Amino acid sequence: MTSVDLAAGPSGPRPKRLTAGRVGLYAFLVIAALFFLIPLYVMIITSLKPMSEIRLGNLFALPSDPSFYAWAKAWSSACTGLNCDGIHVGMLNSVKILIPSVIVSISVGAVTGYALSFWRPKGSNFLFAVLLLGAFIPYQVFLYPLVRMLSIVSLYNSIPGVVFVHSIFGLPLMTLLFRNFYAGIPIDLFKAARVDGGGFWAIFLRLMLPLSTPIIVVAAILQITGIWNDFLFGLIFAGRENFPMTVQLNNIVNSSFGEKEYNVNMAATILTALVPLFVYFVSGRWFVRGIASGAVKG
Repeated sequence: MTSVDLAAGPSGPRPKRLTAGRVGLYAFLVIAALFFLIPLYVMIITSLKPMSEIRLGNLFALPSDPSFYAWAKAWSSACTGLNCDGIHVGMLNSVKILIPSVIVSISVGAVTGYALSFWRPKGSNFLFAVLLLGAFIPYQVFLYPLVRMLSIVSLYNSIPGVVFVHSIFGLPLMTLLFRNFYAGIPIDLFKAARVDGGGFWAIFLRLMLPLSTPIIVVAAILQITGIWNDFLFGLIFAGRENFPMTVQLNNIVNSSFGEKEYNVNMAATILTALVPLFVYFVSGRWFVRGIASGAVKG
């Protein structure tokens, strides 16, 4: 009989003692959960109330007659400036920006991180330092030069222009993630592939890429949430006809005409946040697994 069996006893494992530290931990977790859940609760119930009920000031009261009118208006007929087509137009623009930006930034970051981990060209350490430095320089420093550059090549105020900007600014972080991940892979695998005649692309596509699923999921979560929640680049580089969902939401909430419809504002906010919430709920375990397998090591 092992020590685990002795500790468990004939009737199963013993219950853990309720110590002061454990009580404090549970109390902290409950408070942290309430800190994030209470605002969400207020947003949901407010979006289900008519304005006549909201004016009563009962912030935490459940709606007496729940209605999805505010959700329908936020989606299809809320005014985002001069246009009253709802927030769904911005969602389509966000998807057009998101998909190519995520694919390009992750693809280039994976190849760059792979090259800096195993092939190490001359000056690779300096190149990596420059890329890493780019991750910590404020975006605002580059705004005017980028506006001028994109205007010269006719990409300003366009979807390809904002995709280019997101891809470039996502490259330092993506390179860092993939380089640190590949640095944790045994070098013997790479050497064996080289002995078998594998070249740069053959080793990357047939060996490294199949091993990269956890870190690809981590990179995708970071890029999807970062790009979807972006406001500044979408406002400056996308153009009025291509505003993403976050810019449309700002135009709805900060409209200076007519009555402030808080139920519509709350519904539009929740609709805007659905994509990142869905990504986190669906792939949360992959995110933890990717971090544990080397995403932040190096």
